[in-house]
Amino acid sequence: MDSKKPDDSKVIMTEIVLPNDTNTFGNLMGGRLMYWMDIAAALAATKHSNAPTVTASVDNISFMNPIKIGNAVSIEATVTRAFNSSMEVHLKVWGEDFVQQYRYKSNEAYYTFVALDPNGKPRKVPQLIPETEDELALYNSALRRRQLRLILGGKMKVEDATELKALFKE
Repeated sequence: MDSKKPDDSKVIMTEIVLPNDTNTFGNLMGGRLMYWMDIAAALAATKHSNAPTVTASVDNISFMNPIKIGNAVSIEATVTRAFNSSMEVHLKVWGEDFVQQYRYKSNEAYYTFVALDPNGKPRKVPQLIPETEDELALYNSALRRRQLRLILGGKMKVEDATELKALFKE
């Protein structure tokens, strides 16, 4: 199984915020944005694994700046690390006001996806080879984020989290 680079599976998805996508304040609804983010992350994970994928977890999503009706939403999804059958996908979300001609950050998050074989069971995914300093930093910190997810999800004991032990008092 060949290794892949982050750019091999990078996805940039762009949508326009229409009236049906907004709340009563004219802002993009959070649920609609999370739906679009899930699609972009799934595309990146599927491109990386060459297999169908399912969402395993979604990390904290904090909304920094609202995206208004009529603005564009750009979602950049990049696989940051591949484990055995799972992949962490980093998402960055930008709003763009075409009238005022400026782009602004809305939020970012990490999603985890699992690749599936034809029987719906987890399957091995290609390893990821980071190339840039930013890619390497995300790759190296992905193990800590993964262990934290597993602890919070009750799938790992604190004492087994080699990267996080110092954060927890025993």
